[in-house]
Amino acid sequence: MMLSVHDSVKLFRQSAPYINSHRGKTFVIMFGGEAVEDPNFANIINDIALLNSLGVRMILVHGARPQIDHRVALRNIRLRFHNEIRITDKDTIESVKDAAGSVRSQVEALLTMGLANSPMHGAQIRVCSGNLVVAMPMGVRDGVDYELTGLVRRIDVNGINDHLNDGSIVLIGPMGYSPTGEVFNLSHEDVATQAAIHMKADKLIIFTQSEGLLNEEGVLIRNLDRKRFQAVLDNAQDHASRSVMSAVAASLDAGVGRCHFVSYRNDGALLQELFTRDGAGTLISQDYYEQLRRATIEDVGGILKLINPLEEKGVLVKRSRELLESEIDRFTVVERDGMIIACAALYPYLQDAMGELACVVTHPDYRGTNRGERIMNAIIDQAKSLGINRIFVLTTVTGHWFREQGFLPSTVEELPEGKKRLYNYQRNSKVLMLEV
Repeated sequence: MMLSVHDSVKLFRQSAPYINSHRGKTFVIMFGGEAVEDPNFANIINDIALLNSLGVRMILVHGARPQIDHRVALRNIRLRFHNEIRITDKDTIESVKDAAGSVRSQVEALLTMGLANSPMHGAQIRVCSGNLVVAMPMGVRDGVDYELTGLVRRIDVNGINDHLNDGSIVLIGPMGYSPTGEVFNLSHEDVATQAAIHMKADKLIIFTQSEGLLNEEGVLIRNLDRKRFQAVLDNAQDHASRSVMSAVAASLDAGVGRCHFVSYRNDGALLQELFTRDGAGTLISQDYYEQLRRATIEDVGGILKLINPLEEKGVLVKRSRELLESEIDRFTVVERDGMIIACAALYPYLQDAMGELACVVTHPDYRGTNRGERIMNAIIDQAKSLGINRIFVLTTVTGHWFREQGFLPSTVEELPEGKKRLYNYQRNSKVLMLEV
């Protein structure tokens, strides 16, 4: 479906905060040989080029398993695996070199393309690769010698940073080199994990065949924290899924802030994941020291303590304990070490497909760290699940913050009838509206 000019402008404006947030950050982007063979891969390269032009520092890590298998078959070399890991002998390593070199050349060619009628026109991207990964042999395990199958021993952090500081994209394949001059076949998951960890990457992005991680019903899981992700990893059935998810788990545990699963088949999935609120895949983040959850009756005292200073200043309408207890199921809270540090409430007007976002408060000691955005996004998810398509707020002081979150000025006449009758003209609250 074609976007109207108005929708295109709106989408571009809404992406501005993400553009500013990602500029100067380091992303490791991992894709297997299957992605390279997909018809959509050229579009992915165009999107990667766009990220480069927006100031994102990128390390691309590619695999080549199907390409290796194809070349091994052409040479009539017997495939050998143990515990689903390839045993790489001296004949097989030649197929690895050939396949990895072919994929690297294909990626470099696409990143170099600059035809006038293509998205790459005028990009002039530099792609750098080389002996940036030092490897060591996997050795003998369970009595099986893996020969030239290896593991990452060291990442050349200084060398990669030099290339990134020059504005280049760094491209790394599934091979590593030893101080003794040997070439080792590496899993690209291992390479991507170690690159993300040692480069202190802000994001590890994994291209997969599906939209992202799916639940048992086949529905996309949009967000997971580290603890819940472990349950998904433990239930993974096949080696390929476990291998990729283990790489994500290791990256998160070593300090990588966020990991994303996006589809290599869906055109624009990478940009949608990075530059829109809802994304297109699955986001996995580190464990929060805090818990975002629906409020219970035990939280009433903590919420009262949190909102009381703003009630005294007249910023919030005063709520009695009795009223709060009766409305506690409307509230969502952020709890940190047993203390309620943020809250918000959703009051639905289902007949009008609208909802009121109210009582959005963050403790003064914990402001400025996106907790307000987190809890507001949780409220938006609740609203969507109820069939609500517009959320409104009434505010006398914090209108600027809601404007920053995408709310637009509205009028009392736009409120649902039930709220319109209760509007306090003496407070003269501003009405702001957000489409969800």
